[in-house]
Amino acid sequence: MNFRPSTIAIPVLGILSLFAPSFGQAPAIAPPGPADGFISVGEELIYNVSYSSVNLGQVRIRILKKMDREGGSVYVGQANIDSYRTIPFVDVHAIYDNLIDATIHSEWFQSRLKGDNGWDTVTYSYDYPKNFLFVATRPAPGDGPNIDDTLNVESFYQDGLSLFFYARSQARNKLNITVPTVVNEKKGTTAFEFLGEQTDVEIDAVDYPVDVVHFRGRAGFVGIYGLTGDFEGWFSNDDARVPILAKMEVLIGSVRIELMKWNRAGWKPPAHRGDDD
Repeated sequence: MNFRPSTIAIPVLGILSLFAPSFGQAPAIAPPGPADGFISVGEELIYNVSYSSVNLGQVRIRILKKMDREGGSVYVGQANIDSYRTIPFVDVHAIYDNLIDATIHSEWFQSRLKGDNGWDTVTYSYDYPKNFLFVATRPAPGDGPNIDDTLNVESFYQDGLSLFFYARSQARNKLNITVPTVVNEKKGTTAFEFLGEQTDVEIDAVDYPVDVVHFRGRAGFVGIYGLTGDFEGWFSNDDARVPILAKMEVLIGSVRIELMKWNRAGWKPPAHRGDDD
């Protein structure tokens, strides 16, 4: 029974959200910027995942709606992860759903991974006032028993898409942060080094260099499919802070995650201006 994302799911969301090693220090939370500055209802981002010259699959990330409630608002986010049909011996389909508080932390998360017998589902339900997280594991028929567990959470936590957006909130800052996360039903941390470094990258979707800010981090463990060590990403150098490109190490080598399509009102990748412009 396997409730973990595949080699395609791991690199795409992993670079921003899914890996939680312990770095031997207490979590240090940097306050995010206002969610309205970069979270846009209706935004859709599609990424191509490749290894060397081989395209493995794609990830589609969307903000479906914003819900107002007593004490604040939450955003409904979803990621769809699918391998390409042309890849032999690989048939991956996963769906991640997240309720992300407007102050950028997770309120609820669910992962669904399609297997031979149906969908294996894991759901996280946070109760921050009571300091616990309820984890419900529901395998497809024949894949194993249902499992319920409770974890103590002493602060706000990130998982799934919430850390993707937390990283966006910090992308233009210059700081090192260690963020509490829950990954694979275990508590840990993810370390980021936001460099405040403006540079440019080239992607196939546009015919000009894209103006970006660069960050990096480190997974201090060996995870599923050999995920370990350094990762890095490049976000658009504008208020939207859209992830443009990411790279990380897995068992097969260095995987590239590149923005290929987008739908965000009034936005396109910003063009980099040369030093002499």
